Amino acid sequence: MKQQWWHDKVAYQIYPKSFCDSNGDGIGDLRGILSKLDYLKELGVDILWLSPCYLSPMADQGYDIADYYQIDPRFGTMEDMEALIAAAKERGMVILMDLVVNHCSDEHEWFRAACADPDGKYGKYFYLADKSPDGKLPCNWRSYFGGPVWDELPGTDKLYLHLFHKKQPDLNWENPEVREEVYRNIGWWMDKGLAGFRIDAIINIKKPAVLHDYPVDGADGLASVHHMLAEAEGVGDFLGELRDRAFAPANAFTVGEVFNMKEGELAHFIGDHGYFSTMFDFRSHIACFDRAGWHRSKPIDADTYKRCCFASQRESADIGFYANVIENHDEPRGVSCYLPPEGRFPQGKMMLGALNFLLRGIPFLFQGQELGMENWAFESIDEVDDVNTRDQYETALRDGCTEAEALAACRQFSRDNARTPMQWTAGPQAGFTTGTPWLPVNPNHTEINAEAELADPDSVFHFYQKLIALRKHPDYKQTLVYGATIPVWEDEPGLMAYYRKGDRDLLVIGNFCADGRTVTLPADCAAVLLDNYGGAAPDGRELSLKPFHLVVLELQ
Repeated sequence: MKQQWWHDKVAYQIYPKSFCDSNGDGIGDLRGILSKLDYLKELGVDILWLSPCYLSPMADQGYDIADYYQIDPRFGTMEDMEALIAAAKERGMVILMDLVVNHCSDEHEWFRAACADPDGKYGKYFYLADKSPDGKLPCNWRSYFGGPVWDELPGTDKLYLHLFHKKQPDLNWENPEVREEVYRNIGWWMDKGLAGFRIDAIINIKKPAVLHDYPVDGADGLASVHHMLAEAEGVGDFLGELRDRAFAPANAFTVGEVFNMKEGELAHFIGDHGYFSTMFDFRSHIACFDRAGWHRSKPIDADTYKRCCFASQRESADIGFYANVIENHDEPRGVSCYLPPEGRFPQGKMMLGALNFLLRGIPFLFQGQELGMENWAFESIDEVDDVNTRDQYETALRDGCTEAEALAACRQFSRDNARTPMQWTAGPQAGFTTGTPWLPVNPNHTEINAEAELADPDSVFHFYQKLIALRKHPDYKQTLVYGATIPVWEDEPGLMAYYRKGDRDLLVIGNFCADGRTVTLPADCAAVLLDNYGGAAPDGRELSLKPFHLVVLELQ
C-alpha cells in the first residue's frame, strides 16, 4: 500500500451548530470553533471535519444547501472561515468540509430556475416526471425520512424526486453540466485552503436507468429505497471521474459516507487508486438497525460489536484504510450504544474508545466523545428537532407501538443524541452559550464537561490524549498505523482482543464484562503501554482484568 500524508493522522468531527457559540444567539458558529482550536491542539487531533455551514434553510440541519459558495450567517462569514482555516494551519491542523452533492436545497437557484422553466436547462439538473392523471407516482420508493420520494414541482404539472427530505431535491448526475458544477465548487474551496472533504450520501447519486416499483415492504404501501441502491449499476463511473477531475489534482484527503457498497468493491473505493482516501466503517452501526424502524432495532452486544470490527479489519487488510468511528452526527452516542448501562462509567468509556481507536485505519472522533458524552433522555417528542427522529416516532406508532414505546426507541437511536451542545463547563448551558441553546443541554453536563476533565489527569479526555500520543509515538507509530490486526480469543464471550503486529508486537485487550476475569498471555510482557485503571502488571503470563478493563501490552 502506498503511504499517504494522512495515514498517521487523527480526525475530529465538529458539528458547528452545537460546538461553541461566540455571540450568545444559542447557535454554535465559526468564531466559536476558532476559540477552541487550542483545546483541540491539546487533545492532539490533526484533521477537523466541519459538518455543513453553507447557506441553508436548515430543513436537514445544513445538509440542504442553498448556496455552495456562501457561509450561512448563523455560523458567521466567509472571512471567519478563512480565518479558521489559517489558524488551524498555524497549529498544524487542517480542515475538511462536507461535500453534499447528491441533493441541494429547494431554495437553491438551480431548483428555483427548474420550477420557473422545467423544460429548460435547470430542469435537467433534477429528476422530473409528469404527473399521472390517475395520481400514480412514477415509482413507489420510500424516502429515507419517510413518505414517497416524489413531490409536486411548485407551479408546474410535474413531480420531482427527493431521496431525503422534500426540501432536498436530488441532483441528476447523469447530466454532465451538474458534474462540472460540482468540480468547479470543489476547486474553489480547495483554493481556500481546505485539505479535502467528507462526502455525504454519495452512493445515492446513481439511479437505475428505469425508475420502477419494488415490492411493498411497509404499512405505508411503499418500498425501501435500498432496493434501488441494490439495482443501480455504474456509480463507479461518476466516482472515478470525481476523483480524477477534482480530488487527485489537489492530493485531497477524502472520506466517503458509503452504505450499500456491493460485495467485492472495497478496493475500488479505498484501494491505492480508490475513489476516496478512506470511507467510514459502518458495519457495527448497521448491525444495530432493523430497516422496519428503530422500534424493531436492538442495542448491539459486545460479541456482535467484536465480530463487526474484525470482519472489517479482515476485509480491508490488503486494500486500504477504513475510517473507524463509534459515533457521529447521524448516530447516537457510542457509549450509550455499545456499552451496557453498567459499563457507562469512565473506565468503560475509555475501554470502548481504545478498542476502536487502535484498530488499523484512520481514527475519527466526534465532538464530546473525548469527554464520554452520553445520550440525552428527552421527555417528549416535542423536544426533538431531528426530522428523521420524528419520522421514526410516527413509524413506530403506525406499527402498533404505544407512545412510550415509540419514545423509548427514539431516545436510544435519535440523531439528536449527538447534537446536544458540547459540554464545556458545569455552569449554565454547559458553557456552550450565554443565550438559549437551539437544542437543550444534556443535564449530565454538571458531571461530564471539558473543564472538569482537563483538570483531572485520570479523566476520559486525558485517556484519549494518551491514545493519540501512543499512536504517534516514534517507537510504536509504524505498528499502530501500518501493522496488521490479528484477532485473539475470538470465541471468548465478552472479551475483545487483538494484536497489532509490525516492527513490534502489541496486544490490545478489553474486558466487556461487569465481572473480572483472568487471561493467559501468549508471550511474556515487555511493557504495559496503556491501562485505563492504571497499575496493571501481569503475574508471569497471567493477567487479571477488572470490569471493563483495557490494557495495551508490548510483548517480548
